[in-house]
Amino acid sequence: MEVNLAYYRRKDWKKFLKLIDDKDSMHGSWNDWHKSFLKTKHSLISKGFIVNNFIVDLDKLKIYCSNRNLKIDGKARSQFVSNIK
Repeated sequence: MEVNLAYYRRKDWKKFLKLIDDKDSMHGSWNDWHKSFLKTKHSLISKGFIVNNFIVDLDKLKIYCSNRNLKIDGKARSQFVSNIK
């Protein structure tokens, strides 16, 4: 089974934090987030998943959530990444 895993570029991190509605539950730094990302990715791979790093385009994420009246939170980001082919 294949899964898309949201990947945020270091250069977008500050913009990302300003955009999201759940800043308090997000890692404070890109380095901390990246460590968590790698841990999650390796865990999924060890369970037999094929993991695609999905580089999140923040402008497209904003439009996606706006068109669906969604807060830009973890649930919406996961939905965005899962539904994009």
